[in-house]
Amino acid sequence: MTTQDRNSNAGLPPELHIDGAIATITLRRPAVANRLELSDLEVLQAQLAEVESRQEVLVLRLQGQGRHFCSGFNLGDAGENIATAAERFEALAAVLERARPVTVAVINGGLYGGATDLALACDFRIGTTAAEMFVPAAQLGLLFYRGGMERFVARLGLPVARRILLAAEKLDAQQMHALGYLDRMVEPEALVQAGQDWCARLAGMAPLALLGMKRHLDAIARGALDAQALAADIARVNASEDLREGVRAWQEKRPAVFRGR
Repeated sequence: MTTQDRNSNAGLPPELHIDGAIATITLRRPAVANRLELSDLEVLQAQLAEVESRQEVLVLRLQGQGRHFCSGFNLGDAGENIATAAERFEALAAVLERARPVTVAVINGGLYGGATDLALACDFRIGTTAAEMFVPAAQLGLLFYRGGMERFVARLGLPVARRILLAAEKLDAQQMHALGYLDRMVEPEALVQAGQDWCARLAGMAPLALLGMKRHLDAIARGALDAQALAADIARVNASEDLREGVRAWQEKRPAVFRGR
């Protein structure tokens, strides 16, 4: 193994930690800006499947160690199988976008290439004033995968998608916030607390209402709303103990204690 080979996978695979209603996936290759290897894609798919199976999890946080969030996929690791690797990366982003819990990307620095789409697949993005994003696909001769292009257009609009994907424009944190890519922007030293507070806020919501609205909002965005399923979920929530508890807590000016039923 050459020094270059050793450096290509420096660090550790992603780590999953579950604490009650909040799950956290941490990218752990800071020496290479948390670049994702082929093996990491398999690990992340398995971790998302575990999160999906844990009904107590309401919120999933995605974060990276070190100075950057993620530098995308290691194209060198794909070799001549770039098409297959891109399909696997696209599949990962699709699973993340349709995850049952509410998802939050906590962006501690730069994010590049496909990593910009992984974060965009999350429901919320919190970043620091030092964040930046850059997709060099056109400069590399790479045609970005369909799911990613659709997400950029649907969530940010065609003019912004053109700037990012066609012109390969590097955007700083202020631009990312102004264009709607970042939902919140904080100073670097405040990011950890801001991420924790936002995830705790989401985890304190009524589970049936929180996850039901996420599911149907996503369907509406795809133009695939199931009206019958929405009506059934509304009826279920209207008859729930959680709704009665929420109303009582509001009237009594106290925090509600929700049980997901």
